[in-house]
Amino acid sequence: MRSLMLLLLAAPLLAAPLVPNHVAPDQRVVDQVYLQEVGTQFPSPAPLRSIAAFRGSVFALTDSSLLQLQGTNWIPQPDLTPPPHRLVTAHDSLWAMGTHGLLQWSGTHWQRLSDQPVSDVTAFRNRPVAASENRLYWITTNGLTPLTTNAAPFNIERVFPHQATLWIQGGSRLTFLNHDRFGGLDVYAFPADQAWDWGRLPSPRIRDALAIGPAVWLSTDRGLAAIRGMSLQPIAGPQGLPVEFTTCLAPGFTNDLWIGTRHGAVRHVAGQFHYFAGRRWLPGDHVHDIAVDGQDVWVATDAGAGLIRYQPFTLAKKAAWYEQHLEAWGQKRLGFTHKLEWDDALNQYVREVSDNDGGYSGDYLAAQSYRWAVTRDPVARREALRTFHALRWLERMTGIPGFPARAVWVKGERGHKAGHGSGGFAAEWNDCADQRFEWKGDTSSDEITSHFYAVGLFLELVAEGTEREMATQHLAALADHLIRNNWALVDHDGKPSRWGRWSPEYFATDEGRFDRGLQAAELLSFMRTAHHFTGEPRFEEAYQRLVQLGYPDFTLRQRSTFPPEDIAHFEDQLGFWAWWNLLRHETNPDLYATYRRSYERSYETVRIERNPWYQFVFGVLTGHDCEPASAIQHLREWPLDLRVWSFENSHRADLRTPDGLRAPKGGVRPFSPREHQPMRWDAWTMQEDGGTGGRDVVEPGAWLVTYWMGRFHGYISAPLTEDPALIQVHPDEVPRGGAQPYQGPDLPILP
Repeated sequence: MRSLMLLLLAAPLLAAPLVPNHVAPDQRVVDQVYLQEVGTQFPSPAPLRSIAAFRGSVFALTDSSLLQLQGTNWIPQPDLTPPPHRLVTAHDSLWAMGTHGLLQWSGTHWQRLSDQPVSDVTAFRNRPVAASENRLYWITTNGLTPLTTNAAPFNIERVFPHQATLWIQGGSRLTFLNHDRFGGLDVYAFPADQAWDWGRLPSPRIRDALAIGPAVWLSTDRGLAAIRGMSLQPIAGPQGLPVEFTTCLAPGFTNDLWIGTRHGAVRHVAGQFHYFAGRRWLPGDHVHDIAVDGQDVWVATDAGAGLIRYQPFTLAKKAAWYEQHLEAWGQKRLGFTHKLEWDDALNQYVREVSDNDGGYSGDYLAAQSYRWAVTRDPVARREALRTFHALRWLERMTGIPGFPARAVWVKGERGHKAGHGSGGFAAEWNDCADQRFEWKGDTSSDEITSHFYAVGLFLELVAEGTEREMATQHLAALADHLIRNNWALVDHDGKPSRWGRWSPEYFATDEGRFDRGLQAAELLSFMRTAHHFTGEPRFEEAYQRLVQLGYPDFTLRQRSTFPPEDIAHFEDQLGFWAWWNLLRHETNPDLYATYRRSYERSYETVRIERNPWYQFVFGVLTGHDCEPASAIQHLREWPLDLRVWSFENSHRADLRTPDGLRAPKGGVRPFSPREHQPMRWDAWTMQEDGGTGGRDVVEPGAWLVTYWMGRFHGYISAPLTEDPALIQVHPDEVPRGGAQPYQGPDLPILP
């Protein structure tokens, strides 16, 4: 009796239609304006040793010349011989200096103020000050005038104001100008130039020094040092610094600090380190100098300059940006969304027709379904319908009821046609009945799981009238095929496909035993979902047969984590697609309890990855805290440039597993998208090194489904601003590139 009462109480809740969550206020993240990083590179023929940006002009120094950036080209300035060694902006002026003197930029030309060697310039008490060897000078229109007749105890490399005092650094020494003498006195009245009482430099080789807010910062080859009052704190990898060999420092634009290193640039802001390296951000990784002009950050490297520009954005605008990117870069075709690949022979990007076009396009269908539910934008409904009909077509084109193709190829089209199959076998391409198209066979569980997830959301949020019947019949056909063929996808040759097997006989093999946790969750989800939407008894009967065969118990180890070399990270997305339907549509409280235990285990294996889609799915399915702030941070840190640039993180000094988290699948820590790559959710945020050198362009379906899911379920608010420039994208705002628009026959109209 108690079990029956629990069933009656649980069924209405567990089988309810999809509705927005009532998210607690502390779980909702406001879509406020944030600063989006945008990277641009300006290569140079020689390493840039110093850089400065001043009133719209950008100058840089090589070992042999002074250059000015004009458009995208570096133009030598012929009138400066020998060239200076350093560029500095201070006291609302641009200065060039070196062993042959000091020059000031007038706006049209360089004016020489002194022939004395100068190492640095700063502003102090509203006047410009220069350091020359071991002395300080006021800069006047007539040249250099001594600030004090006393000499510093060392040659000065850097001079800067801090706490109403002028500080100097040279070699491993740091001190200050005390009235008109350098350094202070110790308790015995002996001269002392050390500027701290407590702490120790991480290295005696100081590379740069400056003051920001309450702290003096020192750059060394073994990390940073921050001096507050008379206390010095070393900062290295354990404190979060990605690279310890630092080369230079620069003040940012919002009380932040920029740090150059031998392997990229680092921004320190609000207690966090943001790492910029690789071709996404910089033409070279050895950073020699950094200059900040407004919200533009110029980074001088051994291969040219990188510009990291900060632009005001909202997540709503980013969603609009990615929608426009799909169009501007030719990533749509026949209702599918596509990754792009570089074609060497054509010297351009082309669309990849892949192993899993149906599966990957499922993310876009889910995204547009959520978008329609949130906005009632007719464009979202149009895109959802078109993608749904594309997935439906995949099943119709094979001529095998319930067996969808992986992908479709148009004969004679320009693109990359997948040339490989599953498990190292050759690709299986077959002619469609009309002879204009080919379909890719050997379909796997990936496609079936994606179809059930995405089409299920389409049914719940978008479908109307006959669309509901078409979508329901589509899912029923997939489920019927599996029932009819002893829990297998059977191809045109009458044999099960390589990765489309869910039978007890398969589970008895070594390979099947490894897969059965995930495969059992998938198959149970398919039958439960088919029954939920159709109400047909045959699907309930099939489901109960699986229960009798012990499939629910197999799910208790849905995620395999051993041996590490056999872990396939894309299986996590398959698992979460399956859990999404199984947990939401299961009405038996005992089975639901089994599945919840397994799902909580599965989520714990991926929680460290900070994958925002996993987080939102967890929050919706369980009602628990899904840490939405980190999910939204991940979405904000996705780059606008969707090219998959190469990245390298294995050298970093901050490779530590965050407190409170475990890495049961291997790896050490997750990486921000700015340090990693934009990706589908079948990839791994903990991969240390990778990328393709910009030869691939990922489609943004994964980002879009996560954003619109967050909006629908209340984890992300609507944008606070109503400024159109911050929530919309005008047609020419997204740079055009990518593949040529698709020109072939259109998606056929299906009955």
